Amino acid sequence: MQTLRRTPLHERHAGLGARLVPFAGWEMPVQYTSIAEEHTAVRTGAGVFDVSHMGQLELAGDVAHEYLQARLTNDLDRIEPGRAQYTLLTNDEGGIVDDLIAYRRGPDDYLLVVNASNRETDHAALRETRDVSDEWALVAVQGPEALDRLGIDVAPFAFREDEVLGVRCLVAGTGYTGERGCELGCDPADAPRLWDAILERGIVPCGLAARDTLRLEACYPLHGNDITPGRTPIEAGLGWACALEKRFTGVDVLRSQKEEGPREKLVAFRMQDKGIPRQGMPIEEGGVVTSGTLSPTLGEAIGLAYVDAALAEPGTEITIDLRGRPRRARIVKKPFYEREER
Repeated sequence: MQTLRRTPLHERHAGLGARLVPFAGWEMPVQYTSIAEEHTAVRTGAGVFDVSHMGQLELAGDVAHEYLQARLTNDLDRIEPGRAQYTLLTNDEGGIVDDLIAYRRGPDDYLLVVNASNRETDHAALRETRDVSDEWALVAVQGPEALDRLGIDVAPFAFREDEVLGVRCLVAGTGYTGERGCELGCDPADAPRLWDAILERGIVPCGLAARDTLRLEACYPLHGNDITPGRTPIEAGLGWACALEKRFTGVDVLRSQKEEGPREKLVAFRMQDKGIPRQGMPIEEGGVVTSGTLSPTLGEAIGLAYVDAALAEPGTEITIDLRGRPRRARIVKKPFYEREER
């Protein structure tokens, strides 16, 4: 039996009565109270997630920029030190090995935050990097009131070293919920003190389940569901994160696919009939559901799916096989939810 890893905040989660589940080799809180309550807290106020299971790789030195520029899809020349960028790691066939955030700390100094399940895979693909995951704890504070409650400000995709609630942190204007907020990286030994101070500000602890419903409403892809090594950024609608004018692994495949058009595209849909779609459910017209849930914000069942490119236009009706029951759905424009500026 696999021994699950635990984050530096495990005792805090257990003490709060969180339901703990295996996730990517870790024992993680899936929820504390209810998905709807935690989800709503982030949409209307502020919530905090333990994301210390994420991996961190770093690379510094004279060739760091050149090395990563030749392996990641986005153009690192577009960001200055103190800025972060969403980017992808692709294979020779143009498939998505991982999606990640690159933080440019200096002209030739980078920190990469990668998905927990891909920590070893990414490190093997980016052999020159150093795996520093065990040196970090990471929490995400998200919601329209998140920054005010912390008493800080940080622009989207900017980051800096700063003290937050008495703890020295890397403060980054990034997140995975569709709301403003930040991610705070700190020494694992300081994580419980930071967590306690965040909760004292009335910020609600949230689990993986609410994180999933929030990201799906914002149409943020989940690796392993919506994006995989067998799917390309062009199919997934992530061509905007690919600088096709430069060289990187798989770029020739992506250039051809963009020119010719992909056979399938990742689309958003809303259910027209009753039923909640789930990953792996087939689409009668051709395709498969990759993510699905009941949206707490919309009160409707929603999902993402790969369908034939001819079916990808918003307004197109499709039929999903919900465990042997055909149910109608309609393709819609992404995202399902966009935050209002406040």
